[in-house]
Amino acid sequence: MIQILITLFTGLIMLAIGLTVGYYVSKSQAEKKRQEEAAKAKTIVQEATEKASKIELDARDRALKVVQSAESDLNQRRNELNREVERLDKRRTELDGRVERLEQREQLLNKRQSTIDRRANEVDKVHEMQMQKLQQIAEMTQDEARKILLDEVEKEARGDMARIIRQIEAEAREEGEKRARKLIADAIQRVASEHVSEVTSAVVTLPNEEMKGRIVGRNGRNIRAFEQAAGVDVIVDDTPESVTISCFDSVRREVARRALTRLTVDGRIHPAHIEKVIEDETKAVEKIMAEAGEQAAFDAGVTGLHPEILRMMGRLKYRTSYGQNQLAHAVEVAKLGGILAAELGANVAFSKAGAFLHDIGKAMDHNQEGTHAALGAEFCKRYGVHPLIVNAIAAHHHEVEQDTVEAVIAEAADAISGARPGARREDLEAYIKRIRTLEEMATSFEGVSQAFAIQAGREVRIIVRPEEIDDLASTRLARDIAKKIEETMQYPGQIKVTVIRETRAVDYAK
Repeated sequence: MIQILITLFTGLIMLAIGLTVGYYVSKSQAEKKRQEEAAKAKTIVQEATEKASKIELDARDRALKVVQSAESDLNQRRNELNREVERLDKRRTELDGRVERLEQREQLLNKRQSTIDRRANEVDKVHEMQMQKLQQIAEMTQDEARKILLDEVEKEARGDMARIIRQIEAEAREEGEKRARKLIADAIQRVASEHVSEVTSAVVTLPNEEMKGRIVGRNGRNIRAFEQAAGVDVIVDDTPESVTISCFDSVRREVARRALTRLTVDGRIHPAHIEKVIEDETKAVEKIMAEAGEQAAFDAGVTGLHPEILRMMGRLKYRTSYGQNQLAHAVEVAKLGGILAAELGANVAFSKAGAFLHDIGKAMDHNQEGTHAALGAEFCKRYGVHPLIVNAIAAHHHEVEQDTVEAVIAEAADAISGARPGARREDLEAYIKRIRTLEEMATSFEGVSQAFAIQAGREVRIIVRPEEIDDLASTRLARDIAKKIEETMQYPGQIKVTVIRETRAVDYAK
């Protein structure tokens, strides 16, 4: 037990000694480490001090340079300002000299102006005295003399203007007529068409005279039934073995002619059979018109048209204008339009189509309101016709503006077809009415003495009173009359307006 206690005591002593030694050893190491760190800190402080000194020296150098540069710039600016001040002083001195000289010149000018004003007053007085003397000599005032002079100058100028206008118009007309004459002659020569032979009545040949009685029927019931169903007038006269069918509508007249021919061949003529035959022939004529429209489009060289348009064009087979068959006229105008377009370098396809369809509205204008040009344009637009072609249809009578040269070509081709020899036939009443209208329109203008329509209404010659109409007024009068004719009358081709002014001096020897 004692041995154990001694051992423990010894261990505790040794432990205390170890702790004491460890404490002093660690303390010495910590002191050493502290000294090392203090040395490092001192070294770092020295290095930082050296760097700060170096930076301070650099900053002082840079600041010195900046100051020196600023002083240099300041000196330079000061020198420039001094030079500018010297220049401004010099300029001010020069301006002061100029102002002084200008003042001297102004004084001199004022003196001269005073002298000029005095002389001007003297000249005005002399001029006024001379004008008074001239007015006394001429026995007229200054305003009257000025008016006479202006009238003379105006008269002379108007005369020169009239001569220039006539010269320019003559040159333009000569050149234009030469070119147009060649184009129209070539187009007409290349399009061979028949003369007009359309009428408003048809003659049906009968196998014998007895057939007239059967057509009339008991108490006229057959002929009344036929006229009512067909919408025509049947004329039974003394013409041997024939009757006449009269109707303004050529389609109904054709249906009636075919139906009556079939009835006379068949021999069965009574109201029920008459209605059936007329219905059958109406369908047959509709089919013929559709085929005629297709054939006309083929003849005219126009493709791509809607079947409804072709069917409507076929109705023109039995329509006439001034005795001219409208379907044949459409084909002829299409060919003329194609020739003119090729000569002028325009679109041939559009020109042909516009010319071919220009009168399609005449196939429907009996049943609808509006002009045939507007109706035709609206109908073609509804079935997808190109807008340029629609414009040519609508504008061929100047109801709307012509947007393209193809529209002008369609109008020109229409006029050529209607104006060529043998193209149209007018009745005597319409012809006399047009002649009388031309003469009355010409005599309605002031200064016109007489007017005569000649050459079948293609020219109107106007005799004016020379004391009321001078040469320039004659030119204006011809133009005004031509313009009024264009605005108020419908006519094929053109009408020449000739104004005649002459002065006659008559005396008698006694």
